Amino acid sequence: MKELVNFLLQFGDLNQQQIDLIKSKTTKLEFKKDAYFIEAGQMFNQVAFILEGILRICYYNNKGEEITKYFLDKNRFLANPYKEEPMTEYIQVVTDCKLIVFYQEDWNELSQTIVNWDSITSKIFQKALVEKLDRRSSLVTEDATTRYLTFLVKFPNMVNHVPLSYVASYLGITQQSLSRIRKNIH
Repeated sequence: MKELVNFLLQFGDLNQQQIDLIKSKTTKLEFKKDAYFIEAGQMFNQVAFILEGILRICYYNNKGEEITKYFLDKNRFLANPYKEEPMTEYIQVVTDCKLIVFYQEDWNELSQTIVNWDSITSKIFQKALVEKLDRRSSLVTEDATTRYLTFLVKFPNMVNHVPLSYVASYLGITQQSLSRIRKNIH
C-alpha cells in the first residue's frame, strides 16, 4: 500500500486523514500468470494500481492475429477511459500480479471528499496519455531496431519476463525479426 501512497504523493499533497481514507477504499486482488484481468466485451469501471507484476493490453485484428498494444508494470494505474462502454481489448496478466483496485463508487467518493484528488489523478492520467502518444509516434517514425532499443529503455525489466512473441507484437514486427535484431545487438 505504501507504493500507492508514495506514487500519489508525487503528483500532489495528501494529509494522513486523506491517506487513511484512500486506503480504506481499496481492494487488493491477486492474479496468476496468463489469467485475464478483463476480457473484451466486459465492463471495466474500476481503477487499478499495479503493485507487482506485468499486464498487457491486447486485441485481435481482423485476421485473427493477437496484437499487443501496451505493457503496464508496477506503479502504474489502469483505467477504462470509456467508463460506460464494454472493453474492446483484453487485459492479460503476463506475470503473477498484485493489484489495488478502486471500485467506481469508492473512486467517486474520493473525488468528492479529497479536495485535490481530481488534480492529482488528472496529472497521473495526463502523464500516462503522453507516454501512450510517445509510444505511438515511435512506432511510426523509428525503424525496428530503434523501437526495440527504446523498448529496453522504457521497460528495462520486461524483456526477461515477457514472452518474445508479445514483445515482437508490441513492436509491430515478427518474432523472427526480433530474434535477428537481438542477435545483432547482443
